Amino acid sequence: MLTIYNIPISIYTAKLRVVLRHKGLAWEELAPPGGYRSDAYRKIVPSGNIPTMIDGDVMLSDSEAIAEYLEEKHPESAMMPVGLVPRAKARERGRFHDTRLEPALRVMFPLLKTRDQGALSVAFSEVNRHFEALEMLLTTDGLPTRDLLLCDAGFAATLEWFAILERALGFELTWPSSVVAYRKRLSSYPAVASEIEHYRPAIRAYLNSEG
Repeated sequence: MLTIYNIPISIYTAKLRVVLRHKGLAWEELAPPGGYRSDAYRKIVPSGNIPTMIDGDVMLSDSEAIAEYLEEKHPESAMMPVGLVPRAKARERGRFHDTRLEPALRVMFPLLKTRDQGALSVAFSEVNRHFEALEMLLTTDGLPTRDLLLCDAGFAATLEWFAILERALGFELTWPSSVVAYRKRLSSYPAVASEIEHYRPAIRAYLNSEG
């Protein structure tokens, strides 16, 4: 059985669990010894990253590296498209989540306490800008829409966060129709629906602790 070091609020572990669920893999989750980024945890995982996966003698501590490892080791329920260009396009979409959209979400977390209206306006405007870019990706990259792909896994929790933060912070995002349709399509996959149901209590607990 795979072992995953995790903290409940981790978006990247939610991303990884979508992959694990879709592939029907069994795993156990452990809290990092001593807490996230503790010296005790760094003795096991030098980077201190969450999630980290242990599979026998293999340890990986990056969600994208873990996902691609699992895709190659367990190719059933394939989550990468066929062909050089589609696979590159899938990686492009996945990197957009990890390097653009999720960081824009992370900026908002400190604002749950300060409620600085100017900073919130800037943060939401930045998300709207990334939503426009995501719309272009979704409508031009030509990726298949029938199957759940690795590049989709991160968006499930992140888009859920944005929908909840709109209500919690009193700002409205401009959701392009393609992004709305994408979120709806993602929720139709059992692995995503199960993960969002599992993850929502962690979001609520975090909001309660920060609000």
